[in-house]
Amino acid sequence: MENKTKIYAITTYAIVAALLCIFGPISIPIGPIPVSLTILIICLSVYLAGMKGALISYVAYLLLGVFGLPVFSGYQGGLAKLVGPTGGYLIGFIPLAIISGIFFEKSKGNLIWTVIGMVIGIAVDYVLGTAWFVIQMDCEIGYALSVCVIPFIPIDLTKVAIANLLGRLVRKPLLRTGLIA
Repeated sequence: MENKTKIYAITTYAIVAALLCIFGPISIPIGPIPVSLTILIICLSVYLAGMKGALISYVAYLLLGVFGLPVFSGYQGGLAKLVGPTGGYLIGFIPLAIISGIFFEKSKGNLIWTVIGMVIGIAVDYVLGTAWFVIQMDCEIGYALSVCVIPFIPIDLTKVAIANLLGRLVRKPLLRTGLIA
């Protein structure tokens, strides 16, 4: 990778991490799990930075939050958020970035395969997050699904649709100008 391309890639990763820091804390509490814009930005980041960039950007964001910056939902930060009842969802965003990115890259941006990858990534996030929630809250899986997953399915599918719409709109000019590879 030539130096100019490396600089553009690193800059893109930083911009995506900044977007996560800006939009991730914005949330609407609807129970123990708030609605945030993190999934939207992770899915959009696949279009902007590919799998590697989406992953690096999210891990940077996650570390910023773990070290205390108020970048998690509700403008919270710190290790307690990661190890608390909703921490499994934060960890589950890592496979979301990986799976979405793999589907996007392997299909060369095919809309249907990209959406399938994002939906599978979100499903993995739901599994990890819900399992962690059940352990942390010592509750039944039915209860966890009713407050942590079911209300979010239509919301998260809407985020996937928006991310794909925005991603396709933004990616083309960025490719044309050589700002992303």
